[in-house]
Amino acid sequence: MNFYLGIDYGTSGARGIAIDETGCIQAEVRHPMKMSIADRWDSALWSLLAEIPESLRREIKAIAINGTSSTVLLCDATGKPVDAPLFYNDGRGAVVLEQLQSVAPANHTVLSATSSLAKLLWMSQQLFFGEAKYFLHQADWLAFLLHGQIGISDYHNALKLGYDVEELKYPEWLKKLQIPIQLPQVLPPGTPIAEIRPEIADKFRFRRDCLVCAGTTDSIAAFLASGAKSPGEAVTSLGSTLVLKLLSQKRLEDARYGIYSHRLGDLWLTGGASNAGGAVLQQFFTNAELESLSCEIDPSKASELDYYPLLKAGDRFPINDPHLPPRLEPRPNNPVEFLHGLLESMARIEAYGYELLQQMGADKLNFVYTAGGGAANSTWTAIRGRCLKVPVISSVNAEAAYGTALLAMQGVEKEKVA
Repeated sequence: MNFYLGIDYGTSGARGIAIDETGCIQAEVRHPMKMSIADRWDSALWSLLAEIPESLRREIKAIAINGTSSTVLLCDATGKPVDAPLFYNDGRGAVVLEQLQSVAPANHTVLSATSSLAKLLWMSQQLFFGEAKYFLHQADWLAFLLHGQIGISDYHNALKLGYDVEELKYPEWLKKLQIPIQLPQVLPPGTPIAEIRPEIADKFRFRRDCLVCAGTTDSIAAFLASGAKSPGEAVTSLGSTLVLKLLSQKRLEDARYGIYSHRLGDLWLTGGASNAGGAVLQQFFTNAELESLSCEIDPSKASELDYYPLLKAGDRFPINDPHLPPRLEPRPNNPVEFLHGLLESMARIEAYGYELLQQMGADKLNFVYTAGGGAANSTWTAIRGRCLKVPVISSVNAEAAYGTALLAMQGVEKEKVA
């Protein structure tokens, strides 16, 4: 039997899930880590591969990797990073927005301080840029380590670089920026790129014909894992941040609100990502406290506290403002009340996000799957259901690595048909 491996690089570490041809999980491995240094991405990858049982490794037919959206780095001709990567929430691109606005179409998704293109433009003005040959996303670079062909991406990761996912090409306006760098070749997610490097196959006992496929972003991988398939169904990822994805027949793009759409077959996955989320909760509470205090909250009653929970100034969606201040006052002495206010406020942000998508023409929201660590909090789920006014359940599988494994399997199956 063939097996398929999905690898997820999130904000708190790396995960790997191997599935069989029926989608059943055969192995699951984790590697908690700090994600700010590319060398640690490298070591985490090797650790994950080594932890998968050798009997499974020998039968893995394909591998795909997801990374955090708009986490990017510059590499030299050999694929070695020339400087530290810039992460999904890095707002240094704010200083180049005026230049971008003079070239990009109005309200385009790249017109955000945290977009891949804004980061690239900022990087192009730094001293280390002269050493760079390639611009890659996190998932691109990690896949390169396995297949050895540098400079290949997928159209989910490349969306915020300005790639036109309808025409499947880089637009003419992007070329006007004249950034002297090799932009990635862009493939449909899941497309087999090449067989795994022979030395990697031999070291980890993979089959020599194991294919490495084009990847995706972590939030899309979570959507693929959820079981959502029809327009009007959505997935909210409650990880370090709050990510909304609504399956729609209409494509939406509006940088004023941080709204963008990913292509998903003949449909569109429209939504956005807020910096509010689990990272804010973890600033104030341990996991044990979150679990115990949540049990003391009555989710049927709305909290009167009105927060905008952020770790630092700036949000991307549904308010796209790099200077938006956190609002975490007044803070009651009772930690149960404080947590209730935080959970309620994030539920309101989620509800406003979906309301905004529908106002702009997306399909009517009728069902929300939940992925990420927050999916396990039943109190938060009940609060969110009250605010959203639609059924809210946990995803069929909450792990983005599972969705990425499905992507690898589907990519190989499509190639067989072709």
